[in-house]
Amino acid sequence: MINKNSPMFTRATGTISLLLLTIFVTFGCQKQAAGPLETLQKTKQCPGCDLTDTKLSDLDLTSANLNGAKLEGAVLEKVKLNEALLDSVNLKGANLKGASLEKAGLFSADLTNADLSNANLKGAFLRGAKLNNANLSNADLSETDLNSADLTGANLTGANLKGAIMPDGKIKN
Repeated sequence: MINKNSPMFTRATGTISLLLLTIFVTFGCQKQAAGPLETLQKTKQCPGCDLTDTKLSDLDLTSANLNGAKLEGAVLEKVKLNEALLDSVNLKGANLKGASLEKAGLFSADLTNADLSNANLKGAFLRGAKLNNANLSNADLSETDLNSADLTGANLTGANLKGAIMPDGKIKN
């Protein structure tokens, strides 16, 4: 018969309770680390994060830091990225229809096959950006720095290029 008042029983019960509590905390109720999307929405900071194919439409990400982020195939329709840091970001095939990227830093960004139709890129810094086959129809590119940007095959129908910096003034098609 087990004596429930014995020191041995009390020690064993305490050890088992501690072990069960440890297992419960470790596996059952650990707080999950915030994902990149949650972090971005709360802090507007997510440099280098992977948001491939993520839907970010209609968000206000003004002054966000997404330098080096992976946003390939992301949906960013009507998103506000004014004055955002997007240097070396991967936006290949991203949907940025009607997005506002006024004065955004997009140094060496990859916007190959991106849809920037009706986007506001006024005063954006696109130096060295890849805009191959990008749709920039009806986009506002006024006062934009396109120095060393590759616009090969880009659709610029109806785009506003007033005051844009383009070193040789030529667009390859």
